[in-house]
Amino acid sequence: MEATADLLLQGEKAKITGLEDGQFSQKLAEMGCVPGTEIIRLYQSSRGSCIAYRIDTYLLGLRKEEARMIKVMPFVPDPLPENTV
Repeated sequence: MEATADLLLQGEKAKITGLEDGQFSQKLAEMGCVPGTEIIRLYQSSRGSCIAYRIDTYLLGLRKEEARMIKVMPFVPDPLPENTV
């Protein structure tokens, strides 16, 4: 199920699948937001207007409307093998 980066929960990992068209999309790509890259939502400001993400090995702070431009596919945890306790 494709979503956008602003909808990720704290600590949730996803893979970037694309960017919305817009003036800021080129800047996002230059900052490493390219398809196939892992993104993790770390935390947000107390007002919720700025969200921190880890992209590859660096920290990136984005406004909510900027994060909404990043299309992602959240990782689904692998199911536990049968017969595990």
